[in-house]
Amino acid sequence: MEIGEITLDDLEARLGDEVGVSDWVSIDQEVIDAFADLTGDRQFIHVGPRRAALEGSFGGTVAHGFLTLSLLPRLSQSALPRLSGVRSSVNYGFDRVRFLAPVPAGGRIRGRFRLKTLERRGPASVLIVWETRIDLDGSDKPALAADWLGLRHMEENV
Repeated sequence: MEIGEITLDDLEARLGDEVGVSDWVSIDQEVIDAFADLTGDRQFIHVGPRRAALEGSFGGTVAHGFLTLSLLPRLSQSALPRLSGVRSSVNYGFDRVRFLAPVPAGGRIRGRFRLKTLERRGPASVLIVWETRIDLDGSDKPALAADWLGLRHMEENV
C-alpha cells in the first residue's frame, strides 16, 4: 500500500517525529526456509522445527536476525510516504543494529520509523537517517532496533 507523497521541506519539518508505522507482516516457516536457502544459514534453530522445539532456546524455530533486518524495505512501503523529486535512492547502510528478541515462526512483525536526521548534501542529494524499530506482535520488547541510512539523489531545484 502506498501512502502518498511528501516534499523534502515537509519531511524535514517532521524531524524527530515518528513518521510511520507499517502493516503487520507474518513470518512463517516457509519464508524462514527460503531465506535459509538463499543465505546458506541452515542452523537448526531456523529450519529444524522438531529439533528447535527439543534443543533450542526459543521453544521452536525463529527467523534469522538478518531476515528480520532485510524486511525493512517491505515494511517501509506501507509506513512511509514517497519523497517527491527523487531521481534515485541508495541504501547507505545501518548504524547500531541490535537483534533484541527472536521472531518465532508464525510470528508477526511491523516497522516503526522515526526521522532521526536529514542532512542536505549539496543542491541535489540528502542523507536521511531513520530510527527504526521492528515490533513483534504480542511482545513489549521489539525484535530489532537500528538506524537506517538512505541517500536520496534529488532532481535539481527541489
